[in-house]
Amino acid sequence: MKSNHDAMGRAIADYWKDGKADRLRVFSPMFEEDEIPVEMLFRQPQDMPVIERKALNMARGKVLDVGAGAGCHSLALQEQGLEVTAIDISPLAVETMKQRGVKKALEQDFFTLSGSFDTILMLMNGIGIVGNLERMPDFFRQLDKVLADGGQLLCDSTDICYVFEDDEGNIDYPDLGHYYGELSYRMQYKDTISESFPWLYIDVETLKSVAAENGYSVEIVIESDHYDYLARITKK
Repeated sequence: MKSNHDAMGRAIADYWKDGKADRLRVFSPMFEEDEIPVEMLFRQPQDMPVIERKALNMARGKVLDVGAGAGCHSLALQEQGLEVTAIDISPLAVETMKQRGVKKALEQDFFTLSGSFDTILMLMNGIGIVGNLERMPDFFRQLDKVLADGGQLLCDSTDICYVFEDDEGNIDYPDLGHYYGELSYRMQYKDTISESFPWLYIDVETLKSVAAENGYSVEIVIESDHYDYLARITKK
């Protein structure tokens, strides 16, 4: 990622340096402007939602933390005595992780990664990096290359069907011309604006279906009342 487009990385670096950061703004054609609290990216395990704490407790063996950000999950896993490789496409985030004590932090795209891992973590809707349903077979082919025999992928996502829910609880999906969980985003931090990027939110049944088509099984570990869930994905 070019540094002049690395909005999240710049926010992470500022917060690590100064203990504070400006607004990290998020834009999508589908939603009103939103904001990511930068301090949340530095949270301790006790401050994480139950889905993330459960995933950390389930991690075993050699771990890959995908889209590791400021490294909060990697640091927690290191404290558990696990060997962790943290990857992110943001050079500023990777540099910050190293400064924070993540032992192995790499500027790396998951889709070009090599290696073998017993647990792959994709938290904070990390599976969103797939971008769209059409790319899911590519994702599973890459998983074939980097997931060790008997390994597990732990990921969380959200079924954003609630966006289309009316006051009576009925869901009316609009004719978007594509899967409703396929979104696009841009981020802005100070004068640094990211390029637009695709992001995928995938519902449980669609995830199970596409996983099965590619030789994988999905176990839903936690499913909350807020349409988010933690999935454990393993090779059939």
